[in-house]
Amino acid sequence: MIRKQLQQGIRFAALCGCFAVLYSGTAFGAPKGPGIKNGNYVAVAGGNSTIYMSVNSGDVLKEVKAGESYQVREDEGDGWMEIQVGDQVGYISTENGFSVLSLGEYEASQEAAKAQQAAGQQASEERRKTLVNFALQFIGCSYRAAGSSPATGFDCSGFIQYVMQNGIGVSMNRSSTTQASQGVAISADLMRPGDLLFYGSGSHINHVAMYIGDGQVVHASTYKTGVKVSPWNYRAPIRVVNVLGD
Repeated sequence: MIRKQLQQGIRFAALCGCFAVLYSGTAFGAPKGPGIKNGNYVAVAGGNSTIYMSVNSGDVLKEVKAGESYQVREDEGDGWMEIQVGDQVGYISTENGFSVLSLGEYEASQEAAKAQQAAGQQASEERRKTLVNFALQFIGCSYRAAGSSPATGFDCSGFIQYVMQNGIGVSMNRSSTTQASQGVAISADLMRPGDLLFYGSGSHINHVAMYIGDGQVVHASTYKTGVKVSPWNYRAPIRVVNVLGD
C-alpha cells in the first residue's frame, strides 16, 4: 500500500540549478519489505522543509531548501522516509514538501534541468549578441547633446536608451545617472556583451557605454568622433551594470 501511495504521489519537483546530491552511486539490491529501501530512491525537497531526528519527535535535524536531495534509506510507513544526511540519519515526510523519485527518475530530472539551463544560457547569449550587433550599426553616427535618434545624432545616454529599446525592447531611463541605478551592479571581470559601463569623476556619473566583448565598448563619445568603439578601460568606470536580467 505504501508503495502504491508513493507511486501515485511521486512527482517531479522543479529542480532549479544545482542540487546538494548525497547519493554515492553505490549499487543496491531491489527494494525490500513494505516499500522503498536500500538507497534505490532519492527524496527531493520541493520547497523549504524540515528533516527530523526521528519519526515520533519534533526534534529538528536540519532545515532544507527547495532542490536539496537525499538518499532514501528505508520506507518507514505512513509517508515517512529514513534518509542519509551526511554521516547522520534523518527522517522526512512526503506530506511535508518532499517528493520521492527513483534513481532513474532523479538522474533524468537532473539531465533535464541541465538541458534547460543550457538552453537558457544559449538564449541569453543570442539576445546579447543581437543587442550588440544592433548597436554597432550606428558607429560613425554624429554626436548631439540631448540627442536620442540616429537621424539627428546621439548623446551617450540617448544612444544607450535608443539601442536598448529598439534592439531588444528593454526600456531605459534617459540620463546616464538614472540609467546607472537600473539593473544589478557587477564587477568588471563578470561583464558580458550588452552590460553597461558608467564613467565619471569621483562618484558623479557623466558618461555611459555598452560593453561589446573583446575588451571594448561602443558609445556616443564626442562631437568629433560621434559613436565609436573604445577600450572598456579608456577611463576607469565607476560602475558596471547588468540591466538584462540574466
